[in-house]
Amino acid sequence: MNQYAAHAELIATFRRAEAEAAHKFGLIKALSHKGPKAIQAAAETATKAAKRRDSYAKKLKELGIDLKD
Repeated sequence: MNQYAAHAELIATFRRAEAEAAHKFGLIKALSHKGPKAIQAAAETATKAAKRRDSYAKKLKELGIDLKD
């Protein structure tokens, strides 16, 4: 795999992780009527998704790729 393809794959993975994190944070609001346990579970899931997103962002930054919109 050449360097460009590896970067493109990492960028695509970051974009998916970014979308997943946004979706998970949206679930917190949607589950607010279900009670504190549901909110806590959704918050934990959203935190994990944000960590994955941040991990990919860090890898991209180390490669010198800045994806700020």
